[in-house]
Order: sequence, then structure tokens, then C-alpha cells
Amino acid sequence: MSGKPGISVNGRSYRWPDGPVVVVCVDGCEPDYVTRAVQAGVAPWFGDVMAKGTSLVVDAVVPTFTNPNNLSIVTGASPAVHGISGNYFYDRDAGAEVMMNDPKYLRSDTILAAFSRAGASLAVVTAKDKLRRLLGHGMQGVCFSSEQADRTTVGEHGLDDALQLVGLPLPSVYSAALSEFVFAAGVKLMESRRPDVMYLSTTDYVQHKHAPGTPEANAFYQMMDGYLSRLQELGATIGVTADHGMNAKTDGAGAPAVIYLQDVLDGWLGAGQARVILPITDPYVVHHGALGSFATVYLPADAAIAALTRRLAAVPGVEVVLDRAGACARFGLPPDRVGDLVVISTRNVVLGTAAARHDLSGLDAPLRSHGGLSEQAVPLLVNRRTRAPGPGVRLRNFDVFDVVLNGVAS
Repeated sequence: MSGKPGISVNGRSYRWPDGPVVVVCVDGCEPDYVTRAVQAGVAPWFGDVMAKGTSLVVDAVVPTFTNPNNLSIVTGASPAVHGISGNYFYDRDAGAEVMMNDPKYLRSDTILAAFSRAGASLAVVTAKDKLRRLLGHGMQGVCFSSEQADRTTVGEHGLDDALQLVGLPLPSVYSAALSEFVFAAGVKLMESRRPDVMYLSTTDYVQHKHAPGTPEANAFYQMMDGYLSRLQELGATIGVTADHGMNAKTDGAGAPAVIYLQDVLDGWLGAGQARVILPITDPYVVHHGALGSFATVYLPADAAIAALTRRLAAVPGVEVVLDRAGACARFGLPPDRVGDLVVISTRNVVLGTAAARHDLSGLDAPLRSHGGLSEQAVPLLVNRRTRAPGPGVRLRNFDVFDVVLNGVAS
């Protein structure tokens, strides 16, 4: 690595890269997507990395949703440190349910911002704009989204006219093209600006609709493989991980398998006595209907929490029920942003609020979603060999910068 001094963020130190480093978060990447694409012969870059580089399966952050995992990756820390516990939460101070995409909710520094302050050149491209301000907080450099690539300015995004730079039309937010734009932008930025550190984050539109090994999924990974190969040709050290996996959430007939927790609790406690929050909630509900496998529940002050925990745990399709302290200790979550209970459903079941609040009319394929323990396993791939973790070390997706910057064998 370079002789330049490294940086320290959230109790961890990172060496200065001796060449451009690209870290990629592939949204919704169940490890089997990569394996099946390699087996189909459409992903030679991935195959080469699995054979000659570093290929691991590691654990994502629970809840296995986009915002907490992306922010864990760029901070090298759990949500208990950086504060982002979901895509959506109940803000007790405001007394309102809100999106968690404002940097005011971020409680720690990021690796990206620290490298920027130390003089490194940075570039961040994300598929959806909901992540852009969080990822770019405190960072100087290029930072924009595919979704709003037609609105970039030097002042806010570090460059004018991202569409002209990339040379592709503005993609639909509900398309594989939204992610392809991220990779195409990464290649153009590497060719034109050669940033020291680049972070690319995709969307899981394809994974929500198509299982591993399907023609559509393999085509998506083939596309990705080509761009990653080009970034490698340009001299980049590349680390690839994911924010979560993905599973079918259907019954034997192919219909969504849903536990509507708000309806259940209204029946037990009375209407409106409990508040169910689904941290998967975001503006892009067409492919998942705001249904995921993790929920947090706020209860009235006089609620019998232990009894409700046992009762909820007995509901068919529920895997785990924990009180706030237990959930925060197990999953590294910030206590003030978690309800009295956390409920996690089984592999093929999702959780909803009330049935009347979920519009599933946009689903044009059997429901696939995430959020629970069943989506925690994700790949961590690096296009160089790295030192093996020590005995008993549990690697996480948010160790990817550590592996890429500190663990690459010289």
C-alpha cells in the first residue's frame, strides 16, 4: 500500500490505497445469484475472482434492508454506532413515522468522508436518490444517483450533466437499467477522473422479480460482470458485497404469505393501541408492497411485554420475537430507534401492518423480499487474494473496506 498515512473511523484504521479502490454493494445479492451465473458461463470475472481472488460468504446487518446495510458498509460499523436502523422509522422526538434518508439521522463519520478530508479523491454513484445524501454526507467529490442523473450540478453533486458523462438515457426507477447506469457511470468516472476511492450501490429490482439462475437474473449478473471486468482492466482493486439476500415470500399457491401484525395486535389489544413499523418502507413499493420480514412494535405503557412476546412467537410464520434490549444486543441496533418488540418472520413469510394499508396490485411476479435472518448471508468478493480471517472471526459485509484496504496480501 501507499506510504501515505491512513485514516481512522469509528475505532478502525484503514490504509491508504496504492491504486484506485472500488467497493460495490449489490442490492439483494443472495450468494446463489453469483454462483448460478458463474455456472451458466455468463460471469467470467466473478468466476475468476472465486477461483483466484477472495470469495467469502459473510453476514449482513439485521434488519436486512438497504439503508442500514449501506451505511454500515461505509462506516465499518453497526447501526448502534451510525444510527441508521432502517429505511423508515418512528421518530419519537417528532412523533411521526418518517423516511430515514436525512443525514441528520446519521450519528457517525463515514470512511468516504474521512478519506475525502485526508485529501483522497472520491466518487459515489447510487441507484436510488434516497441513499445519496447519507452516503455523501461530509464528503467532497462526485456523488449522484442514477435516478436523478438528469439533475446533477457541480455544487451539489460534484459534476454537471451526468447523463452526458455516462452516455445513457435516464433509466426508469423500476428497471435493471437503473443499476446498469451505476456501473456505466463508475467506468466513465474511472476513465476520466480515476478517483482514489469509489463506492457503487445498485438496486434490487431484478432480484425482487427473478430467482437465482433464471435467464433474467443471469443476464443481470452478466451485465455487471462486464463492467467489473472493465474496472479491473483500469487498475482497480474491487470489493463486492451486498446489503441483503432475497427469498420468495409465497405460499404453496404462489400468493404472498403475509402476517398482518397491526391487524393481529388490534385484535388482541384494541384498535390503535399498538404501532407496527415496517423498516422496509420506502417510496419504491411496486416490487415488494412494503412487505418485509422484519418489524418493530411500539406498545402501550401498560402492555404485558413478556406475555405478548410469547403470544407473538407462537404465531405461525414468526421466527423470532425479542424485546428492545434483546434485539439491540443481538443485532447492534440503536435502542431509541427500535420499538418495544422486534418481530422477524420465517424464510418464506413477510410481515405487514394492516391488510388495508398494503397495495399489492403492482406485483406482477410472485413476491420476493427480505429483512429477516434468512437474508443475512451475502457474498464478499475481492479481485485479489487476502489474508484469511483468524479463528472464530465473524466477518460482516461492513468489513469489506477493511478486507480491501488492510487485508490484501502484498
